Amino acid sequence: MSLDLINEARRQIEICNACRYCEGYCSVFPAINRQRAFADGDVTQLANLCHNCRGCYYACQFTEPHEFALNLPKALAEVRAESWERFARPAPFAALFQRAGVAIGAVLVAGIAVLFLALQALRPENGEGFYAYLSHAAMVSIFAPAFIAPLAIVALGLRDYWREVGGTAIRLPHLRAALGDVARLKNLSGGQGQGCNFEKGDRFSNARRHAHQATLWGFLLCFASTSSGTILHYGFGMEAPYGFFSLPKLLGVPGGILLTLGCIGLAVLKTKADRDLGAPKLWGGEMAFVMLLGLTGFTGLLLYAATGTGAVPALLAIHLGTVLALFLLIPYSKMVHGFYRLAALIRDAQIRGAA
Repeated sequence: MSLDLINEARRQIEICNACRYCEGYCSVFPAINRQRAFADGDVTQLANLCHNCRGCYYACQFTEPHEFALNLPKALAEVRAESWERFARPAPFAALFQRAGVAIGAVLVAGIAVLFLALQALRPENGEGFYAYLSHAAMVSIFAPAFIAPLAIVALGLRDYWREVGGTAIRLPHLRAALGDVARLKNLSGGQGQGCNFEKGDRFSNARRHAHQATLWGFLLCFASTSSGTILHYGFGMEAPYGFFSLPKLLGVPGGILLTLGCIGLAVLKTKADRDLGAPKLWGGEMAFVMLLGLTGFTGLLLYAATGTGAVPALLAIHLGTVLALFLLIPYSKMVHGFYRLAALIRDAQIRGAA
């Protein structure tokens, strides 16, 4: 744990607690106002509760050139990033990804895609659709461990986080309240519901909220598509390829479109936002994650559009390489923020319920 980052964030939090001008903003400030002293775990909790909407910065009278020099969005972003790195295993790779995420993502996608192209030389004797190039058994044996192992690493990190922030047994009302906030992205709506100040400075905008919504629901639809295909395959003996009006396609096509458009929106907004109001060292890693997530949706759509053409082998290798890279990088990319933010919202619901 970086005590310098924690202490600086604590200094700013204590000033905010004395001022209370931003009391109506997001979930962070009511959480601050419920306390008088802040342990290290409290600062970690507040950092992960922050959605970096930046409204508090533009409302604050104590930013530079004031001697207090408050920049709470940046202070919390740096603590948040440090906590993700600290809870990851191995932690040094998480730090490396934040510094060189685009390069690592590109190399990983390209390397895995080449590997999948080579594996297609061992194509099965029979099989339809994608399974004509790579057997179902081979896909399962590759992707199941690549999905489960990173989630296990995330689970260990969440266990450490929960202990540090003083979490207790999770009850249904706490989970329901947190999931409701996630579904509506409540904390990106600003204190008055006008949106956040992420890319337009002191002007409100809902663009980031809408891009996040498209990305979130696009990802969930794609995941539901894959899950429905798995159920059809193992539960009903219905093997791919599936027609357009099948459940996997009815979920996957709109999911891919939403995921692609949402990630394009997030990438554009990141180029407009002030880097000094976040953790500057995270910028490359965050952009790499957005690009990788968007590429997952886009290559999936291209692959579906190319069905029956000679472009399928190459597009299949690129798509599978992108998906596998996304899975492997879950504990180290900003994908992990979803897990920690949900945990922070659950913990906040617990504290509010106990107050």
